[in-house]
Amino acid sequence: MGDPEILCLSKTKKKGFLRIIFSRLLVIVVLILMQIALWVSIYGWFDEYLPYFSVIISLFTLVMFVYLLNTSMDASAKITWLFLMSLAPIPASIFLAYTKSNLGQRLIQKRVNALTQENLHRITQDEQIMEMLGKDRNGTDDLCRYVAKTGCYPVFQNTEVTYYPLGEDMLKDMLEELSKAEHFMFMEYFIVQEGYMWGRILKILAEKAKAGVDVRVMYDGMCEIALLPHNYPKLMEREGIRCKVFSPLKPFLSTHYNNRDHRKILVIDGKVAFNGGVNLADEYINHVQVYGHWKDTAIRLKGDAVSSFALMFLQMWNMDEKEPEFEKFLYPADTMEKRVQGQASGYVMTYADCPLDDEKVGESVYMDIMNRANDYVHIMTPYLILDGELETALKYAAQRGVDVKMILPGIPDKVTAYALAKTHYYELVKADVQIYEYTPGFVHAKVFVSDNEKAVVGTINLDYRSLYHHFECATYLYQTDCVSDIETDFQETIKKCRQVTFETIRREKVWMKILGRFIKLIAPMM
Repeated sequence: MGDPEILCLSKTKKKGFLRIIFSRLLVIVVLILMQIALWVSIYGWFDEYLPYFSVIISLFTLVMFVYLLNTSMDASAKITWLFLMSLAPIPASIFLAYTKSNLGQRLIQKRVNALTQENLHRITQDEQIMEMLGKDRNGTDDLCRYVAKTGCYPVFQNTEVTYYPLGEDMLKDMLEELSKAEHFMFMEYFIVQEGYMWGRILKILAEKAKAGVDVRVMYDGMCEIALLPHNYPKLMEREGIRCKVFSPLKPFLSTHYNNRDHRKILVIDGKVAFNGGVNLADEYINHVQVYGHWKDTAIRLKGDAVSSFALMFLQMWNMDEKEPEFEKFLYPADTMEKRVQGQASGYVMTYADCPLDDEKVGESVYMDIMNRANDYVHIMTPYLILDGELETALKYAAQRGVDVKMILPGIPDKVTAYALAKTHYYELVKADVQIYEYTPGFVHAKVFVSDNEKAVVGTINLDYRSLYHHFECATYLYQTDCVSDIETDFQETIKKCRQVTFETIRREKVWMKILGRFIKLIAPMM
């Protein structure tokens, strides 16, 4: 690239038909399609005998309907499966059995659960903090106790929090903090792409690795489709950087591909951590603009709560390690303690949401904020694909007098997701939920802020993928100074938005309305 501040390990993947033809991705897709074709052919062979078993099929369909209605799955998911069963009972049943079988992820699920239980009390909760939370009678202690049952997620004080209203604001401080690293740097991101942003970061990582710092990078396997070459971890290792790919694509059918690592975590020396919606690619800092101006947010933690993010990263990193290491990376942030003590206000709880257990932590935290709000709940989210519980919670909060405002993209990155979001507009607006669309471009922020005292910044979208299928993480803030910064950012952002009204809904393009209603039939699968 010619810039001495940037390190580039591979050429940006070119788009085009020839690249696809000669790519590893095509081989994987062909092999998976062959497996699907095999199943279809088996069904086709059996299909010849179906007319003789119409009564049996009818009874089978009835049994499946009864089974679905009595499962614990979300009501919207039940409707989707009932719809598929009514169209094609046998194929839909096979598909349902396949998804329920967890084929390809049982060992992963077992390992994740084992690591969670093994580390459930790895970081000790200060009971004095819980006592103080209990005295303010706001219910925050109840939420924290619930979250603590799902993993090692203590509540901390003594943590300084900085809020960044844009990715480019975050990058400046991130580069500065990376340059100070002395012991270790852990990075776990959904998207990594060669370019200016990643090049600046990568150069520092390589320099630190050469200086003896333990540098580890983990990214999601979906990057291999269009962003990074398959051998990218080896290229990183040549620079002294330890690198892993979460769930890389392989030529086998597996439900595990549905569970992506959507988290964004950076931990430096156990003293500093970054979290939020910003991935490591140029559009996230507006170095390039694909969907207009990219509105994203992030936070930086300094102090005790950083240890929780270190543990989150290590649990994911150690999934395939025979001798996992934890303790030496979870020491107290000694050098920060003296500087932060007495200056940092409020309480901080970082937490993760795992798709391989039965808990919907991300959704539960959001609903707790809405259900306990007195004055306002202000939300920024890139997607709005709601289950019945979330939609009811939003409407109930607004109908009991809480000021509920939501900011969504004005320029979408996915037309189908945009169309689905619009299917919720009428019912929400009718219930006095105020919806705004960000006119300059795309909102990728995942932010809740309420009553000048609570906020969540993290990776969790208001859609099925984040709430049910992905590995996610976020930071819950209570009575911290930066909550006012988050609310100020919301108010500044809303000035650049257009409000959704009954009239704008009426004038929406017919094809967009039709698309949204049809796709809603399979929304839980998106």
